[in-house]
Amino acid sequence: MYRSGIVLFLLTIFSLTACQKNFLDQVPDDRITIDQVFNRRDLSEQYLANIYNTAIRDHAGVTAGIPWIGCSDEGDVSYDRVDYYSFKINIGNWNALSNYYNFWQGYYQGIRSATYFMSRIGKNEQLLSEPNGAELIKQYTGEARFLRAYCYFLIMEQYGPAVLVGDDAIPVDLPISDPRLNLPRSSFDECVDYVVEELDKAATELPLHFTVQSEMDYGRATKAACMAVKARLLLYAASPLFNGNKDYANFKNTDGKQLVNQTEDITKWRRAADASKAIIDEGLFSLYKKSDPIVSLRDIFLDTWNSEWIFARAKSSISAWERTATPRGIAAGYSATGPTQKQVDAYEMENGMRPITGYNADGSPVINTASGYKETGMSTVATKYTTVGTYNMYVGREPRFYVAVSYAGSYWINPSEGNKVIQTWFSGESGKKGSWDHSRTGYLNRKNVSPLTNPRLNKYQDRAYLMFRFGEVLLNYVEALNEAEPGHSDILLYLNMIRDRAGVPQYGQGANPLPVPNGQAAMREAIRHERQVELAFEYLRYFDTRRWKIAEQTEGGAFYGMNVDADPPAFYRRTVFETRVFRKNYYLFPVPQSEIDIDKNIVQNPGW
Repeated sequence: MYRSGIVLFLLTIFSLTACQKNFLDQVPDDRITIDQVFNRRDLSEQYLANIYNTAIRDHAGVTAGIPWIGCSDEGDVSYDRVDYYSFKINIGNWNALSNYYNFWQGYYQGIRSATYFMSRIGKNEQLLSEPNGAELIKQYTGEARFLRAYCYFLIMEQYGPAVLVGDDAIPVDLPISDPRLNLPRSSFDECVDYVVEELDKAATELPLHFTVQSEMDYGRATKAACMAVKARLLLYAASPLFNGNKDYANFKNTDGKQLVNQTEDITKWRRAADASKAIIDEGLFSLYKKSDPIVSLRDIFLDTWNSEWIFARAKSSISAWERTATPRGIAAGYSATGPTQKQVDAYEMENGMRPITGYNADGSPVINTASGYKETGMSTVATKYTTVGTYNMYVGREPRFYVAVSYAGSYWINPSEGNKVIQTWFSGESGKKGSWDHSRTGYLNRKNVSPLTNPRLNKYQDRAYLMFRFGEVLLNYVEALNEAEPGHSDILLYLNMIRDRAGVPQYGQGANPLPVPNGQAAMREAIRHERQVELAFEYLRYFDTRRWKIAEQTEGGAFYGMNVDADPPAFYRRTVFETRVFRKNYYLFPVPQSEIDIDKNIVQNPGW
């Protein structure tokens, strides 16, 4: 779907000039016209593939292309340089003119291309002449409809209320004064209803699931993908950022229209719960599980198209992600992304207890001694997951910790050249001494890295990039259900399914059970914590803290890691690597000023 880059680029140009009749009349005879594109099956399919490439962005490369880990409390992009925008954002050095991570324009290009495709594909003569032509046209229309809806969703999660442009492709040669180029933003609730309606309609035009597709079609839209996007969108819509947010009382269009509702609506949580439950009830998915929790949690991402996968990008630059997470000295990686100490602290002990229950005013941890956690010293015995001489902070932790975090003293994930020890201290193989390529936190990301990867030998596992999985759906469901109907039996049922697969004690049942969280608030906190650990580094934490309206507490202030300016034993000391700034206006990205300059009816997001 993503092979013909040059052709697809040309087709993008054709899509942008489709309404300029005089231009097309002057195209030389050896060039393809837009009419020819939509009279031939192969060219129409390539046009659709280009929309996929625009809408389903390749988020595998994390250091410069996207901010969802580097600007979240779970992780850090190691380069504290001015050409890395996540660094600028974290220190508060940006404004509405900065144009950082401007995805607005690209997503609207995807929306326009999808709309134009839908308006033309039904008259494709070559498709209509084939026995299954009508069925293919219906499917391709559904795919374009899904992609258009998905682009709107991505705009909404980053920028809030979108501009709904309708079903007519807007010509590119309109004067700026044309009303079609001066549309106001719709309210967030209107956007939600529109996208949900489009996803529901697309679901009727698409195959059920990738298991009914040929392997070469994996990554195309399905009914299940529509359901997953809908479930995530409705969860976000029910959350405090968009559901009765009084901070947005003055967030209005120029005509006074309110863009975010001011009265909390509990039924939105029910709607979100029902959307996730519908996926569960389809019976298509199950949590990926093998005999060892470590293997289960690791191979969710490596054993592609398994029972937990709902939607994925079939081709991706996953090798770029893996190299950013690879140690420098061991395997020529960039050591460029690392968990924060706060994220390390979030992982439970193997007994299911949390090692750290909070922080003192000076940033020091409040240690839960009952958990068995030790902050100092080195281990004297080997365990299932650690060796003798491991810093005690990392001993006896839950399996998800060892799947997600490479810490100093751990073995690199690829053992093909022997067990090589990761050294992120100052003079270590991946340390700060003499290189930009080092982790500022003393940790490296390990999740979604294949044990076959070795950048030094140019060895990577070519695989799809997972975007929606069943584990998230279960957590979406229990979160929404706890708000809509606290105490419902399904909350513990599905929350414990996640914990059981992760190899940690469950709440109220199983071996060594933990006490059941008492009451709605306690359960809410338990569910949020489970998301922080289970879904770490899957580009969800950034949006979770914002939609919950807790980012002012989680994203600002001193951020800690190990002391990367020292060698052991001084290395093993909590040290501030960055003091981050989070202001109230950061909950939403600013609409690019260039768009506001064009469309005078677009109001800027609050505080920008």
